[in-house]
Parts: sequence; structure tokens; C-alpha cells
Amino acid sequence: MQVAINDAGSIATVKLSGKLDISGAEAVAMPLATLSGAKSGLVVDLSEVTFLASIGIRHLISAAKTLGRRGGRLILLNPNDLVTDVLTTSGVSDFLHIARSESEAVAAATAGGKPP
Repeated sequence: MQVAINDAGSIATVKLSGKLDISGAEAVAMPLATLSGAKSGLVVDLSEVTFLASIGIRHLISAAKTLGRRGGRLILLNPNDLVTDVLTTSGVSDFLHIARSESEAVAAATAGGKPP
């Protein structure tokens, strides 16, 4: 799992590449926890994630809850069809907002806890 972070401003962007399995989840756990505690919004770019395991979902939900407690929001950017299916099947797509463009993601993250 490769993790690229742009944390300039109040909304951070985390671009993930690879498998978000147990080893990938270890790589993203600390950055997600740190950014969700410090920023008002977080955009997680999943466009290059090829696999999503339950441990990866757990870290995304944990970050979303941390942000939500402070009025912020976590947005998932452009997951592929396989990852979208996993999110939908697991029932978290109702809790985690999925955006299909960077501008939509930033706007949704800026809206905080309000629905887009």
C-alpha cells in the first residue's frame, strides 16, 4: 500500500494505491487517525485501491467517526466498482459518502457533517 498525503489547509487528501488488506491497513492506520484528529475534513482517494478488506473499512469508519464528533466529514473519492461493491454490501456506503470527482469530494468535505 502506498500512501500520499496532502495536508495543506483544513481539508487533507490521502491518496491510497494498492490493496487495503491487513498489511495495507497497517500503513494507513496512523495517517488516518492523525489527520482525522487534526483536520476539519478528509478526502480519501480510493481510485487506485484494488482490494478492500474489513480491516480497511474499520479504519475508514474510525476516521469518519472521529471527524464526525468534531463536525467534520470523511469523503471517499472515486472507488472502483469492486471497492464500491464491498462498501455497499457491507452497509457502510450509507455512512461514508462516495464522491465521483475531486471537486464534489472537496465540496462535501467542506460541508462538514451536513448532507451534500
